[in-house]
Amino acid sequence: MTAPPETPETPPAAANGAPVLLTVDGLTKTYPGVLANDHVSFSIAEGEIHALLGENGAGKSTLVKMIYGLVRPDSGAMTLRGHPFAPSEPRAARAAGVAMVFQHFSLFDALNVAENVALGMENPPGRGALAGRIREMSENYGLPLDPHALVGNLSAGERQRVEIIRCLLQEPKLLIMDEPTSVLTPQETAILFATLRTLSAEGVAILYISHKLEEIRTLCDGATILRQGKVAATCDPRGKSARELAEMMVGQALHVPARTGREAGPVALALRDLNLSPATPFGTALKALCLEVRAGEVLGIGGVAGNGQDELLSALSGESTTAPDAVVVNGAPVGHLGPNARRRLAVLATPEERLGHAAAPDMSLTENALMTAAIRCNLTDRGFLNRPAAEEFARRIIAAFDVRTPGAGNPARSLSGGNLQKFVVGREILQAPDVLVVNQPTWGVDAAAAAAIRQALLDLAANGAAVVVISQDLDELMTISDRFAALNEGRLSAPRPTRELSIDEIGLMLGGAHDMEVAHAEA
Repeated sequence: MTAPPETPETPPAAANGAPVLLTVDGLTKTYPGVLANDHVSFSIAEGEIHALLGENGAGKSTLVKMIYGLVRPDSGAMTLRGHPFAPSEPRAARAAGVAMVFQHFSLFDALNVAENVALGMENPPGRGALAGRIREMSENYGLPLDPHALVGNLSAGERQRVEIIRCLLQEPKLLIMDEPTSVLTPQETAILFATLRTLSAEGVAILYISHKLEEIRTLCDGATILRQGKVAATCDPRGKSARELAEMMVGQALHVPARTGREAGPVALALRDLNLSPATPFGTALKALCLEVRAGEVLGIGGVAGNGQDELLSALSGESTTAPDAVVVNGAPVGHLGPNARRRLAVLATPEERLGHAAAPDMSLTENALMTAAIRCNLTDRGFLNRPAAEEFARRIIAAFDVRTPGAGNPARSLSGGNLQKFVVGREILQAPDVLVVNQPTWGVDAAAAAAIRQALLDLAANGAAVVVISQDLDELMTISDRFAALNEGRLSAPRPTRELSIDEIGLMLGGAHDMEVAHAEA
C-alpha cells in the first residue's frame, strides 16, 4: 500500500464555526489495476455546502459511494457526528442521516410522484398522508410538486424535485448531490440554489459535485479537490476564479477553446418540415422542424431535457426514418435511410446515453470502435473483422482524446463516465464526417476534457464539416456555436447568431417564453 500523501492545509470547517458533521480519514479503495482513492481525508461541517472537485477518473464517484454505503473502503475510517460511521449498504447510510441525489434519476415514468417517493422510503405512510407531506414540504422549500402527477409527464427540473423531496422526507443531516444542475435551465438552477441555501441555514450539510465551476464559486463554502485519487488541495472556491479551480483540478494550465477564422460554405444539412412521432408514450413529438446548417458552421440547439432532443438526434442519425425529403444532406434526400446508409454519406451522430446507446457496456473498446467505424474506416474485410485495424483505430481514439484506460481490450463499462464520453465522441470525430450531430458532448466531463472535446468540434467545423451540438450546457453553446436555436416541446425556434443573445434570453427561450410559432414562421 502506498504511503499517505502530505495533507494539504485544511481550512476552517465553516465560516460560522459550526461543529464538524462528517470526517473522512484516509479512505483508500483499489480496483484491479486502478487505485481509485488514495488516503483521502477531509471534513464537512453542519450547514456547510462543500464542493468535491476533480477531473474524470479522479475518484469522486468512488468516494461518495463509500460515504453512501455502495462501496466498502479497503482502509481508512469515517465519523458522523463524532461516532464511527461505516455503512454496509445505502439503507444504513440513510438511517444514519445521509441521503444522495444521483445524476441519473431513478424514477418510474408510469408511476405518480407519491408512488415514486414511497419506493424510496423504508416505511412510507399511507397514500393520503404521504401526498400531504410531499405537498407541504415541496411548498416549504420552493419546489412545488403535485403528488398525483405522473412522473412521465414531468419536466427534467420537476423530476429532480421528486428526487430531492424524497431525500428531504428522510430528514437528512448530509445531502450528497451529483451534477444536480446538468438538466436545468438557469431559472430552475436559481430555484435549486435557493433551496440548498435554505437547507444549509437549517444545519443540513451538502456535499456538492459539479463540473460547472462558476456554480461552485457561487454556491459553495469550501472545496476539496481530488487528482488521481488523492486530495490535491482544499480551498474556499469563492476566492478563486473558475480557471484557477480548473487548473487546480488538472495540475496544469487549462486550454481555452479557440475558433479559427472560417466562412460558412454551402448547406450541408437541411430539415424540411420534419415531423416525427415519439417512440415511447413519454417521448416528445417533433413538429414541423425547419433548419439549415452550412459546411464549416457549428449550430447549437438548446433545450431542457425531455423537449425532443433524443427524437431529433434519432431523426438525424437515421435510427428513426421520416419522409425522404424531410432530411437533406448535401442536396440529397436521406430521411428514409437508416444509420449505416447515412454513415456511408458521412453523416455521424453521438447520442446522449453513452452506456447502452453509444457504447455496449460489456464489449471492449475495440469492439465498440468497430460498431460505428466499420464502414468509414474499413475495419472489416469481406464480412470478417479486421482486428488489427480495429485495435489500431481504438488506440488512436484513446491517444487523441486522452481516454484513461489500461487498454483497448477493456470493456466500456470499466471506464468512468467522462472517459467513456471522450471515447464515444472521439470515435465519431476521427471518422472525419461531413455532418456530425452530438447530443450532450461534454455531459459529466471535467473542465480540461470538455475544453479538448469542444476544441475538436471547432477544428472539425474549421475543416469544413457541419456540426450540430445539442446541449443543455448554455456556457458550452455560447462558447462554440455560431448560431443558436431553442427546442421546446418538439418545436424549434429560428436560429439566431449566438453573439446577439444573452444567457438570460436563452434561458427564457429554453423555458418556452420565446414565441416558437413566430420564430418558426420567420424561418
